[in-house]
Amino acid sequence: MERVTVITGRGVPLQHSDVDTDQIIPSDWLKRVERTGFGEGLFSEWRENSDFVLNQERHQGANILVAGPNFGTGSSREHAVWALMDYGFQAVLSTRFADIFRNNSGKMGLVVAAIPEAAVAQLWEAMEDDHNLEIVIDVEHKRVAAPAIGLDVAFELDDFTQYRLLNGLDDVGLTLRHADDIDAFESKRPTWLPSAGLPA
Repeated sequence: MERVTVITGRGVPLQHSDVDTDQIIPSDWLKRVERTGFGEGLFSEWRENSDFVLNQERHQGANILVAGPNFGTGSSREHAVWALMDYGFQAVLSTRFADIFRNNSGKMGLVVAAIPEAAVAQLWEAMEDDHNLEIVIDVEHKRVAAPAIGLDVAFELDDFTQYRLLNGLDDVGLTLRHADDIDAFESKRPTWLPSAGLPA
């Protein structure tokens, strides 16, 4: 995955609370075998309503989702993160995230930043007046800012997830940091033990 240090962009106000993974990516989309193409299914049932926020032209191309509290509840499907990222979102702001969704996001490079309720409300109000409002998410310093409205708040992010994001390390990347040690171990294993390689 790519390194994430600072995300700058426009937000989409999703004024819903307790958004679960079934709403983020409905189960009909789970039959796919690829990790790509899920953006089309993001909030697909809600997008049937022409007034839904993602259908509004003024929010096209926005890369930050500003959601209500308790985002990402429900099942543990990774597809929810894949759908958000495939659609073009790089970050989600909310007052609280479900634990599994938050963990999945950090492993895949989607920044989920828990900020105070007052900050979310301030962003929603400001985006209503100006859909081009610039939002800055600084992963290194754990800050969310919207300079035009004087907003600058800290967000919650555990140190290990911050390390992964700043260094672009998914699970494979974390393992490959120890490639030399793995090679050294494998070179000393008795030949009679099972091997990960294919038969000669």
